[in-house]
Amino acid sequence: MIGDVWAYLTAAGSWQGSNGFAVRIFEHLQYVAGALLVAFLIAFPLGLLIGHTNKGVTVAVNAVNASRSLPSLGLLTLVVLFSGLGRAPVLVALTVLAIPPILNATYAGVRGVDKGAVNAARGMGMTEPQVLWQVELPVALPLVWSGIRSATLQTVATATIAAYVALGGLGRYVIDGFAVREFDEMLAGAALVSLLAIVLDLALAFATRVSVSPGLREPRKRRLTSPLKRLAPGNQSTAPAAG
Repeated sequence: MIGDVWAYLTAAGSWQGSNGFAVRIFEHLQYVAGALLVAFLIAFPLGLLIGHTNKGVTVAVNAVNASRSLPSLGLLTLVVLFSGLGRAPVLVALTVLAIPPILNATYAGVRGVDKGAVNAARGMGMTEPQVLWQVELPVALPLVWSGIRSATLQTVATATIAAYVALGGLGRYVIDGFAVREFDEMLAGAALVSLLAIVLDLALAFATRVSVSPGLREPRKRRLTSPLKRLAPGNQSTAPAAG
């Protein structure tokens, strides 16, 4: 089976034409990039706002928990019923999936900044926007990038659902291969999805190393998801105090 998959991946015809790997990879990347862009534009400023002000956290955590409970395929089917086939349902489903890790990581990063440094910046006469952008955000960047990486990996894997609404992407090989019992095609598609996720994660790891201050590159010992999860039902007693 491994030999058949390798032969399918390395065959010249597999990379050519409208159904070739090159076209399907490009389509897959379009879904991922579109969803991540929209999710970032929503989650990043919202995470900065609630992290800096510590206001609206309860609303945010409830929204995050609700979105995580939605099955991507079920959400896709629901959107298709209302809007019809096309890219919009896929982008909606992937965006909903990508928002929670970015929002959670951004909030956690900003709230985790040492309060002594924040108070010192205010004492020096910095305005609130200056405190956020010049003190809190640079320190929070490692966690922000980790949230983006997590969202990217989840989106790459879930973008295969585009094939369910007759669109492209690498999911076409998985769905079509399974339909006709061509398991070499199906496994080749799954392998390419995994490889694409690894490549994107390595690229984001490099971006993290370039953009984050050397003194902040060491991984933090606390868990990434702790701040928002503290406000989940049943855990309110551990929620951070309003600042």
